[in-house]
Amino acid sequence: MNLRPLHDRVLVKRLEEQETKRGGIIIPDSAKEKPQHAEVVAVGNGKLLEDGHRAAPDIKAGDKILFGKYSGSDIRIEGQEYLILREDEILGVFANE
Repeated sequence: MNLRPLHDRVLVKRLEEQETKRGGIIIPDSAKEKPQHAEVVAVGNGKLLEDGHRAAPDIKAGDKILFGKYSGSDIRIEGQEYLILREDEILGVFANE
């Protein structure tokens, strides 16, 4: 895949949550919420400021992030689902373990 987001956009792939069964109840996929954490796949060059300079992005490919529930745009590339977010929609970056 050769997609590079523009400006302050970030291409991410949602991380699948571990399926937990409580009391023997299995929740169907259609009733589950989409995860709000993802791995960064690609990052744009940074936001273009009013003075013509670019603000360097704070994240890089490979970072694990947390984002808002209704953030971004879902896309499908080569059969895989991704999400494109603006950098300011990212709530935080998980520290390396």
